Amino acid sequence: MFHISTFYDCCERDYSFLKQSLSKKADELSIVGTIILTPEGINSTIACANLENLYSFETYIAKYFPSIDIGRSCTEKKPFKRFKIKKRQELVPSGTKLKPTDYSGSHIAPEFWNEFSENKNTILIDVRNNYETSVGTFKGALNPDTRNFREFKHFVKENKKNFKGKQIGIFCTGGIRCEKASSIFKSEDINDVHQLKGGILNYLANSKDKKLWEGECFVFDERVTVDKDLNKGSFYQCFACRRPLSEKDLESTHYSAGVSCHQCINEKSEEDRLRYLERHKQIIKKRN
Repeated sequence: MFHISTFYDCCERDYSFLKQSLSKKADELSIVGTIILTPEGINSTIACANLENLYSFETYIAKYFPSIDIGRSCTEKKPFKRFKIKKRQELVPSGTKLKPTDYSGSHIAPEFWNEFSENKNTILIDVRNNYETSVGTFKGALNPDTRNFREFKHFVKENKKNFKGKQIGIFCTGGIRCEKASSIFKSEDINDVHQLKGGILNYLANSKDKKLWEGECFVFDERVTVDKDLNKGSFYQCFACRRPLSEKDLESTHYSAGVSCHQCINEKSEEDRLRYLERHKQIIKKRN
């Protein structure tokens, strides 16, 4: 059994000095997963088979990021191959100069999300990308139809007249993208913005009535998706484009394990596919 911890914190400072010490501590405690360090703060999903070790690592992180709000789940199989730290300039690439600390919408706890969502004056907006919304979302939520978060600002700008006089409810996987999305709404003078605290994962973990959630939730680890009970979902992943695949998708003539799927067959070159095939062969060889 592996215990998973998801958290973020938006606080402006140069945290690049932490990379070496965090890597050392993760190695000592057998932590796997990914940490993104930026001048805007931290975003992370980590896991460990030993729960006490995971708690110890969280305590170490909290010395530098005291405002982290941790979400938890479990899985039978190891959700990450290794531990890595990525240094970036933004917590979430947005295509803007806005920072998550410029403006933050009010945070709505999971137990109040259903009531808020069902208000006739509420517009729910899923700030995630198409490949994520395709496997699950909240009932009645708008899909911005974005390929990446950098396109979200265009969605807000083009539709802002429809948002005036409405209360906007936004949500994402764990909450971090909503911090940036709130700033984007604010820059367009849309101020009545509310975020699902801790994102979809927090809702699924702590809401007693999950009636508004439909489908599964895409996650950025080996599970690919999780169901309403945070158990591993039914989707697989194309290792060429990283998009989720249903069992039916695996039957497509365009699907080749580790090489292509119906969604990326026309996006990749023959050279790309040959490279993916070689990589897939190496992975199979290591497993055997």
